[in-house]
Amino acid sequence: MRMRFVASALVAGFAFASSAQAAELKMMTGPQGGVWIPLGGQLKDMWEKAIANTSVQALPGAGIANVRGVQEGKADIGFGNSISTVDAIKGNPPFNKPHDNVCNVATLYPQYFQAVVLADAGINSVKDLKGKGVTTQQRGNTGEAITGHMLKVAGLTYNDVKMSFVSYTDSVTQMKDGNAVAFTLGTTIPSGAVMDLAAARDIKLLDMTDMYEDMRKINPGYTLVTVPKGTYPKQDKDVKVIGYATHIVASCKLPEELVYNMTKTMAANIAGMAAVNKAMAGLTPKAMAEDIGVPLHPGAARFYKEAGVELKM
Repeated sequence: MRMRFVASALVAGFAFASSAQAAELKMMTGPQGGVWIPLGGQLKDMWEKAIANTSVQALPGAGIANVRGVQEGKADIGFGNSISTVDAIKGNPPFNKPHDNVCNVATLYPQYFQAVVLADAGINSVKDLKGKGVTTQQRGNTGEAITGHMLKVAGLTYNDVKMSFVSYTDSVTQMKDGNAVAFTLGTTIPSGAVMDLAAARDIKLLDMTDMYEDMRKINPGYTLVTVPKGTYPKQDKDVKVIGYATHIVASCKLPEELVYNMTKTMAANIAGMAAVNKAMAGLTPKAMAEDIGVPLHPGAARFYKEAGVELKM
């Protein structure tokens, strides 16, 4: 019998151990051009190979939309960003209520919110963007939400700039054509989209050190991270930007045994994930179990305890 896990008491108590039963899971990944799509493909392959009778349908998504999707039962698993997932748990904007069906599975790697500007545009701070063309991801993406916070700290709103909400690919095209002077995104470093842009236009990153404390007042989950010099062409110094963590979320109602096996499989395949995103090289169960303010799924918690990780419960 094949059955899809849905948010019901019956499924919550369903044992995954029987080989006669199958899990058909929907996983929300990321926007076109970002790292979550290929990494999602890697997770799909490893889970389907390691866990009997499991199939995973990978779907496009975005940080905020993925958390909503899991909460509402439109997806079983998804990529999330720590800052927006914490907002969801608490019911803070842009979420309209506390999300109680979103559990953490594994923290994967740091994310870097980057404000990339054309080197010849005369943009030296976020305030300089007033009246200029700015491109970011579609609404519902964590990068878009952080862009709003960034502008707010600078005393600006979307109405003060010529805003475009599009894919990474379209953002790069707008920058190459000069229709936008700034491109904001939250992803790993080096970003493939930014490298594509840098191959055609000279660029620079805006340093966010002076904005950091005010950004933390909006969301205490923000950190300050460093993009090392040489990460991008002609980048001759370290640049401080806003950071947060990417993690895997799942419906809290997924069976414990299933999520245990998923977590165990991830920990056993770090090298494969790092081949897609080198930021994951050296990832350990302890780092995967990092407390980011989102409750661990019981299945994930069980694996980490068996791996010798001391959890904050």
